[in-house]
Amino acid sequence: MHAPAQARVPLRTPRLAALAAVRPGVWLAGALVLGFLLLFLVLPLAQVFVTAFVEADGSFTFGHFGAFFGQGLMREAFFNSLYVALMATVWASLLAVPLAYLTVRFEFRGALLIQTLGVLPLVMPPFVGAVALQLIFGRNGSVNLLLGEAFGASLPLMEGLEGVVFVEAIHYFPFILLNLTAALRNIDGAMEEAALNLGCRGWRLFRRVVFPLALPGYVAGASLVFVKVFDDLGTPLVMGQTNLLAPQAYLRITQVGLEDPLGYVISVIMIGLSIAAMALAARMLRGREFSTLQKGGTGIARRRLGTGAALAAYGWIAFVLLLTLSPHLGLALLSVARVWSFSPLPDAYTLAHYATVFDEAGGMIRNTLVYCSLAAGLDVVLGVTIAYLILRTRLPARRWLDGIATASLAVPGLVLAIGYLRLFRGLTLPGTDTLLTSTWGMIMLAYAVRRLPYALRSCMAALQQLHVSLEEAAESLGATPLRTIRRVVVPLMAGGILAGFVTSFITAAVELSATMLLVARDSLSPMSYGIYLYMQSAAGRGPGAALGVLAVVVVALGTWLSHWVVERTGSRNAARPAGHAGKP
Repeated sequence: MHAPAQARVPLRTPRLAALAAVRPGVWLAGALVLGFLLLFLVLPLAQVFVTAFVEADGSFTFGHFGAFFGQGLMREAFFNSLYVALMATVWASLLAVPLAYLTVRFEFRGALLIQTLGVLPLVMPPFVGAVALQLIFGRNGSVNLLLGEAFGASLPLMEGLEGVVFVEAIHYFPFILLNLTAALRNIDGAMEEAALNLGCRGWRLFRRVVFPLALPGYVAGASLVFVKVFDDLGTPLVMGQTNLLAPQAYLRITQVGLEDPLGYVISVIMIGLSIAAMALAARMLRGREFSTLQKGGTGIARRRLGTGAALAAYGWIAFVLLLTLSPHLGLALLSVARVWSFSPLPDAYTLAHYATVFDEAGGMIRNTLVYCSLAAGLDVVLGVTIAYLILRTRLPARRWLDGIATASLAVPGLVLAIGYLRLFRGLTLPGTDTLLTSTWGMIMLAYAVRRLPYALRSCMAALQQLHVSLEEAAESLGATPLRTIRRVVVPLMAGGILAGFVTSFITAAVELSATMLLVARDSLSPMSYGIYLYMQSAAGRGPGAALGVLAVVVVALGTWLSHWVVERTGSRNAARPAGHAGKP
């Protein structure tokens, strides 16, 4: 007699069980998001890298990089770009660090207003600010004319590379101001009190205690300034400085052609240095402790300044705000100036420039609204999907979606546009002879890919604040997963979704580097490109300034709307009774 053989039960590993538990809809959503990122981010960049390292016969080579560094102009552009980015970061720090410390550390009337005004430079495209600053601080600008008449002296602030540094520092210093202010507010006040009790005061207190604890905020802002300045194309072109990497890449592609390998070599170098800057920022903070014992504590205790110190502080703040808001003043004056030449202020005023803009540039305004709205809408759809896949599912390698999407922060718009032109060249719309690269869809997709990280971060933050029990309650009442997302998750994420939409919209509205390569004809031009075209001639600077004022108004209103909706949503959620999630 033999014992009956035991039935063989197939073994299922925990990993296979986890894979089997993933719903088909989750797999489909993950595949669609990954396909989009591969097609419109990874493959275009891969084309840029392959072209930089491959000969015409398909063989691998480093020869293109040797040719790059073998040319004096290219070496000069490389070191000039590093110099401009580093010096702009230094000068931006000198503006932002004292302003942040003074308004957070000491009692000031109107501290919130001061910090709000300090962020206003971000709502103006940097190349527009360059034109306005030339009128204020240029060789024949208002300041130098007054200094020359009074003292026979002048300030060479807008000359050569130093002028580019000056413009970029004024425009991008709010990145440091915002991040450092938030970091300073999160410092436990007990840390400063302990240092004071041990006799650490003044500059030593700031250098040894306060600033080291706020270093993560400063490094985050400084790395953003470096990358943004390094990638900027419009400002150097407007100021006639083409001996930088971004202008050289643009000129090589537009003048020599898509087959020129040096344009791709420059693109690879730009991406490499942007990634290196972010990696260096992360390395500076690795292995160091910045946390305090009291999370959400009182922050740095505000103290009163003496009379002399208060006057000096207010004087410095007034100087910084006048300096950083001078582009807005110059742009507003230029937009209504009939004649402004060799005089501190316009000789005559007119509203004809605005009439010209509404008559000639109506299509540009419409194009901007269409491109940016569609790009921002696509960003929030992708952002919500990626956030849900990461935080609410067990999709394998779901963190890769976040990594790939966030990587676009390190990709200059110019490089992405070059990748699109290379990857999609020769392809036409189905049933037509229209090239894909000559359609407005390429512009919109470039905007969406470049701004996706902003929307993704907002959606991630909104979903992290939404407890999963609300979704479980809806599903326990019979709601399908899709219905739960549509009726519960998305409405409760509305504040974060709208904040991501507005952030993507307003930052796309001032995008120039990708736009300059992807606009195939004037009828497709958005406002940013229209401003650039107007600013190329003295006769068109008035309408260009008027269009710039409209762009600033659009961005400022979008920024205000974002803050208003987020605050209103937060107040409404705080007032909602606990456990109330609405009907699924």
